[in-house]
Order: sequence, then C-alpha cells, then structure tokens
Amino acid sequence: MNTKEKYDLADLAIERALKSGAQQASVNIYENRSNNIEIRDQKIDNLKESNRNSLSIDLYVDKKYSSHSTNRLKKEDILKFVDDAVAATKYLAEDEFRSLPDPELYYRGGGPDLKTFDPAVDGIDAKTKIDLANKALNEAYKKDDRIISVSSYYSDNISNQVMATSNGFRGDSQNTGVYLTVSVSVKSNTGRPSDYWDENAIFLDKLKTDGIGQKALDRVLKKIDPRKIESGKYQVIVENRVAGRLAYPLYDALSGSSIYQKQSFLIGKAGKPIASPLFSVYDDPFIVSGQGSRLFDGEGFAAIRRPIIEKGILREYFIDNYYGKKLGMKPTSGSSSNSVITPGTRTLEEMIRSVKKGVLITGFIGGNNNGSTGDFSYGIEGFLIEDGNLGHPVNEMNITGNMTKFWFSLAELGSDVQENSSLKIPSLMFENVDLSGI
Repeated sequence: MNTKEKYDLADLAIERALKSGAQQASVNIYENRSNNIEIRDQKIDNLKESNRNSLSIDLYVDKKYSSHSTNRLKKEDILKFVDDAVAATKYLAEDEFRSLPDPELYYRGGGPDLKTFDPAVDGIDAKTKIDLANKALNEAYKKDDRIISVSSYYSDNISNQVMATSNGFRGDSQNTGVYLTVSVSVKSNTGRPSDYWDENAIFLDKLKTDGIGQKALDRVLKKIDPRKIESGKYQVIVENRVAGRLAYPLYDALSGSSIYQKQSFLIGKAGKPIASPLFSVYDDPFIVSGQGSRLFDGEGFAAIRRPIIEKGILREYFIDNYYGKKLGMKPTSGSSSNSVITPGTRTLEEMIRSVKKGVLITGFIGGNNNGSTGDFSYGIEGFLIEDGNLGHPVNEMNITGNMTKFWFSLAELGSDVQENSSLKIPSLMFENVDLSGI
C-alpha cells in the first residue's frame, strides 16, 4: 500500500466516523517489517520475520473518547470496524477534556528531510544478515577458555505511517534501523557473569560492524570475581551506556500524566533549579539522522527545538493535549524526540584518572524509583577506582538517594556522548553518593 492509498483509507475511516455520530476522529495507519536473527555458539538459534499493518482510530463522540485498532484493512472491513467503534464509544462516560488539539499546533508540511529512512535496508538479503551476525560472534567465540556461551543478534526494521485528523492534520513519515549485538557469558569462581556490546544505525552503510564481539568479551572478562566494598559516600562516575537509568526518572516526572496524577517529584518546579548548573538538556527533533528525529509528534504537533533544563533550571514539561487541558497548561508535546545533554570536555578515561577513590558504574541491576517523592535505590555493578586507576570489579552494591537532591551533586559531564541513541548522554560524575554493600 503506497502513501496515497493510506491517506485515502484514513480519509474513508474519518468520513465514516463522522457520519456514524463522532464529532472528531484521528486515524493512524502504520506499516512495519522487521527481521530478527539470533546465533548462539555458531548455530542459528532463532530467525523471525514479521510484517504488520494496522489502522488505529481515536474517536470523540459526545464528549466521550475511545481508541481502537484493526489489521483488517479492506474497505468493507474498515467501514464495519468504524461503525462498531463509534457505537461502543457512546456507552462510555463523558470527559469534557477530550478533544483533538487546536489546529494551530499542527505540523503544516514543508519540513526538512531528516534522513531517517534508508531504502537499502529493504534490499539486504538473508545471507548478508547472517554473515554480519556471524562476523560479530566470531570475534569472541572460543577466544578464551572461560567462555560459556556467545550469542549474536542481528535485527532490522522498516516502518512508515500516515496520520490524518478530522480537523486538518495530515502527515507521514518513514524510518529504518539496523542493529547488531553480541552477548558473552563466562565462568568464574563467583558465578556466571555476562555482558554485551551493541551498535545500531539508521543507514546500513553507517553501521559499525567491527569490534562488537571483542568489546563484549573484554567487558565480561573484566567483571570476573567481583567484590563488595564498604558502605559510604563515594565519588561516582556513571558510564554513558547506562547513565540513562538515572535520567529516565526525570523524564517520567516531566510528563503531564505524572504531574496530574501527583506522581511527579517535579510538580511546581518550572523556572526553579532542579539540578547542578552544569546540567542542560534540549529536546531537538531536527538532528539529521537522529534516532528520535521527527517533524511531528504522535498527536500531530509541529516539532520544535526547545530547552527542557537550562543550567540546572527546569524550563518546560512534556505536556500533551489532554493533560494540558486538565492541568490548564500550554501543550508542548507529550513525548521527547532527541534529548541532547550538553557534554563536558574530558573523556571518560580522563575523568577516571582524576578520582582518588570512587566507583565507576557500568551497569544497574533491578531497583526502583518512587515517582512522587524521588526516592530511588538501584543495584549496581562496576569497578573500584583508586588513585585514578580501575581496581577490582564491584557488585552486590546499591546506589540510593533522592532525585530532588541527587542531580545537584553532578560534578562533571564527559565528552563521550552516546550518538547512536535518542538520549544523547555522556558519562556523568557525581560527588558524595551513597553506596551500600558491606
């Protein structure tokens, strides 16, 4: 089904909804094709191909709202589907805040090419995919006597969508992604540690295919026979690959739904300091070939670059149309695009060399965060730092604190931004962090 045919189908569904009694309707037609290959110890363990097509419709009927989806996309099926959906919506309770966004907020077309689609991905043959996975796996396979197993994973996906609303929005987008991962587990005196390394890209010719297996093996061998350290306050560096675990609670607390449900520790903090002055975050949807780049969000809001946190001061929340009305706040967008955290100037290695005694965190294990209070506790693994050098591996330790205070202890950001992620975050250094173990 081409783009025009999708728009025609969306228009058909909207027209039928309005005739059946809806005052407003929004339709999204989504198509996705994905491939997944898993190779374990040089044998293909899993191979999947998935093709999905679906139509979803949001209905606004007499101040009542519902959302429905179907993968039956023939005209006669769509007409019955919409009729039934409208009829069912009439039984729901009224909600005065339910309506489509103000058309002034919509993307109106003419935006730049963000280069989020690679047509070459559709032409990758099965042998090439398997060869890529095998190449990555063989960098680690049987390279050390302590290895228990090595697995590699190749996946790709191609997706496109068309969205239309009864009050004037029309937009379409295309995205691709290619992914390679290697996971290695080894035997040791204290268990079976494992670790991984992964690479991804939007364009096939940009995918890094060298060193994936070797990096996974190097990481897991360094983790063998970890030990606890004494509980106390430490200088802590969080590796960029896992630093998002500490940033995500901030994003949850910034959402309109969390604010309305009193599940946010950032309620009433707009315009106030919530972190160290070193911390600045921008939502930038226009990065060329960015993992989160877009011209419009899930409601059709025109994408804009905007500050979220500037030098530690909270500037904006993520407010969608519905919760904007319930909270009496200006809607911005209910979701992030590319979150760009302003980096520092030193590499991770340079930061480590500056620490007399501390811990490098390379992974988080379990734990939880209380959205309403900001209290958190996570299991960690990593390495002791002594006199600027990495010491023995560490695990069975917890990092604890409160998000309303923790981010003020941010002392430095590295220069090593994670570029192949929508969360562009560097390694982070914190002072006086509570670690508990022995």
